[in-house]
Amino acid sequence: MNRAYIEPPAEWARLEARGFGPFVTHATFRRPDGVIVTWESRRHRKRARGARARHDSTWFAPSAVGWWIGVLFMVGSACFALGALPGYVHLVGVRADNITYFIGSLFFTAAGYLQFWEVVNAPRAIDGDEAQRRRFVAWDPGRIDWCSTAVQSVGTLAFNVSTGSALLQSLDSQQVHRLVWAPDMFGSACFLIASGLSWAEVSHGRLLRPVFTISGWIAMLNLVGSIAFGVSAVAAKVVHGATQPRNIELVNLGTFVGAICFLVGAALLLPERTEHEPTTTGAAVPT
Repeated sequence: MNRAYIEPPAEWARLEARGFGPFVTHATFRRPDGVIVTWESRRHRKRARGARARHDSTWFAPSAVGWWIGVLFMVGSACFALGALPGYVHLVGVRADNITYFIGSLFFTAAGYLQFWEVVNAPRAIDGDEAQRRRFVAWDPGRIDWCSTAVQSVGTLAFNVSTGSALLQSLDSQQVHRLVWAPDMFGSACFLIASGLSWAEVSHGRLLRPVFTISGWIAMLNLVGSIAFGVSAVAAKVVHGATQPRNIELVNLGTFVGAICFLVGAALLLPERTEHEPTTTGAAVPT
């Protein structure tokens, strides 16, 4: 297993590390005074100074990147849930329904990039408070959170292509397959991979063990939502010679269920950002 990307002081001793495959997501250290310190990758970046403002509100904190991530994902999820309601398309028409999906995909892309930004700017120091130059992009595939957010961002771009292409008129079945269904399927696969990696991060590689924390619920909801989106994408395949999905009811159901899961998970990002979780555990150990 690789080393965690954080850099503890040289005099600290690493006692244990857990994770998924080559990725370290949890580590335990002993300080020279005997105090045991635990580190978790998700908690570390979510409580970094660049991701949140100190002493800010849980529900309204526009100066915090973490708050914007949650809000943007909520708006995007709400658009997808609204678009999947059968009564909505009958009320506003097919084109307005497709525009709703396209707008939602743009919010997904914005939130996905901010989440990636949060990852590449996570501090290397274990206390998470050192000053550093902000980066807009970085290559760091040795981190599970980098892989997850990078793949998810690619998936959001695929949804932009899919929902944007759906606005085009007079597409034949082959064009619908190439411009709408294929990007939708690819984006759904990216979301499934990203949410699987997120679950591996919060479970520290123990994939079959439930994690009943806010972070754990977020990861589980996103995983279920991604599965639902995948089911919707499979059902949306257009049969040769036709112009409509083979199972529109399953398309709408999968999209609605997935969007609701993403919406609740995004809402939980707000209290996760401000919850108090001390990184130091245990009393000083006599040396």
